[in-house]
Amino acid sequence: MAKTEEYGLGEFAFARGWFMIGTADEATRTPSSMRYFGRDLVLYRGESGQPYVCDAYCPHMGAHLAKNTTSYIVRDGEQMEGENIRCPFHGWRFGPDGGCNHIPYSDFTPKAAKLRFYPVIERAGILWMWHDPEEGEPDIELANFGGHYGEPGWVEWKVDYMGDLGVHPVEIIDNMADFGHFTPIHGATDWQYFANEFKGSEIHQYYSAGHRTLTANPDDMLVLDTWYEGPGFLQSEMAGTFDSFIMIANTPIEEDKVRAWHGLMVKVHDGSRETTDEDRANALAYQEGSRLAFAQDVEIWANKRACLNPLAIPKDGPYGKVRQWYRQFFHPRAMTAEMQARSNGLHVTLDKRVDKSAA
Repeated sequence: MAKTEEYGLGEFAFARGWFMIGTADEATRTPSSMRYFGRDLVLYRGESGQPYVCDAYCPHMGAHLAKNTTSYIVRDGEQMEGENIRCPFHGWRFGPDGGCNHIPYSDFTPKAAKLRFYPVIERAGILWMWHDPEEGEPDIELANFGGHYGEPGWVEWKVDYMGDLGVHPVEIIDNMADFGHFTPIHGATDWQYFANEFKGSEIHQYYSAGHRTLTANPDDMLVLDTWYEGPGFLQSEMAGTFDSFIMIANTPIEEDKVRAWHGLMVKVHDGSRETTDEDRANALAYQEGSRLAFAQDVEIWANKRACLNPLAIPKDGPYGKVRQWYRQFFHPRAMTAEMQARSNGLHVTLDKRVDKSAA
């Protein structure tokens, strides 16, 4: 699969934004290794409960902070102290500010002894990490997922791991414009409306059509507002047999390899009563239907070549505008307003209220 430069996205190999790095239960007091954004990373949970992510290798002599079981620092339970992590090689201790704050055998601590930490927020049962090639603070607020996580009447999602795909994430973002795939891949019927709106760091997809599996009756419409608030994850408010809220995350491991997850929260009642086991079973069944629909996309992405220049026709949808919107995250943030201005606006691919000839 092709790299970022081949797609012409910008000077950075990886985008700036919030990205999923795992579920909340993956952060523990035992450091674990991860790889995202072409970097080896370490995840751990501080004594306060706060999750942390840092670079994997100690700046002293390059030991991996998580891949060790035999050091006495690990065996004696001394690697984790409060919010700090200790290197198993020489015992240098680092705090969340990145500074080395203790060396067991020295009163002198070099100023260059810095370990890069990344902003992490635990929300909706998921760990979200801020990635920025310029190492700046977040300039996009992390989503609240409709406020539905923990809301009365809603069943929280279980997160489905969808695989590590040999594809650049831009091929996933293309789906926001891809009107043409909904009928052959997902079984959309009786189209009413399909449009995209570009608003700064957000892109929306507005959709109204029937569906062969996610509507209970042939005459029901599936109505969605689907959007990205940055490059890393999709959200969607969906009205169908149940009101539901979809999350689909894509996080790059390498430039041409991405990890994907899916989750669905389902509204099973109005919040005026207790949620029953039957409610939860119905929600899980509905989530499985949504997961299977997303798996149809995943199968395509797992078995395609790179599409550097889509051979697009007018009814395909605005691939070019989607990619232009996406480029803002691969350029210095000083260029953001200029790049957003190139894509901002509404693009209607189909509106049966005015286009009687649309199929």
